[in-house]
Amino acid sequence: MAIVNRLTVDGRDYFLPDPVTELKGKILEAIKAGGGYVNIPPLRGGPGVDILFSPGMPVTWSQFEVGDAGANADEASDDAGDYGL
Repeated sequence: MAIVNRLTVDGRDYFLPDPVTELKGKILEAIKAGGGYVNIPPLRGGPGVDILFSPGMPVTWSQFEVGDAGANADEASDDAGDYGL
């Protein structure tokens, strides 16, 4: 299983791989400084996106585990059998 972090900024979601400790620190520094841009790296390759963080901006972090698709497909087929589908 992999851990994925979701950063919600002003209603928009950004999905990030672990670890995010350094990114959280950069966002906190930008907010304490009265505002500043922080580059949010992409989940997969690419340049990421620069977001202007400022005091009072709604920012939420959440973290969840993501399993491999093969295990979920097996579980789904077992559930379907229970209902006679």
